[in-house]
Amino acid sequence: MLTDADQERFDRLRYVEVKHGRICQLAFLGQIVTRNGIHLPGPIDMAGDSFDSYPNGIAALFGDNAIPQAGLLQIVAF
Repeated sequence: MLTDADQERFDRLRYVEVKHGRICQLAFLGQIVTRNGIHLPGPIDMAGDSFDSYPNGIAALFGDNAIPQAGLLQIVAF
């Protein structure tokens, strides 16, 4: 697969793989924590809605009590 790659290219690929692995681990940990009912304190928006007023998982993006579209756009854009 990398028969003509040099050591610098190999090191870069290793770095990127480790970085993506860490991001995946944080995402998994976030799912486990929120599914156990632990949420950030305080309001999530200017209307005063709290973090725990929204459902967990994919239901937070699509459904009756979903995050507003502007909030979803911020998550995707940043």
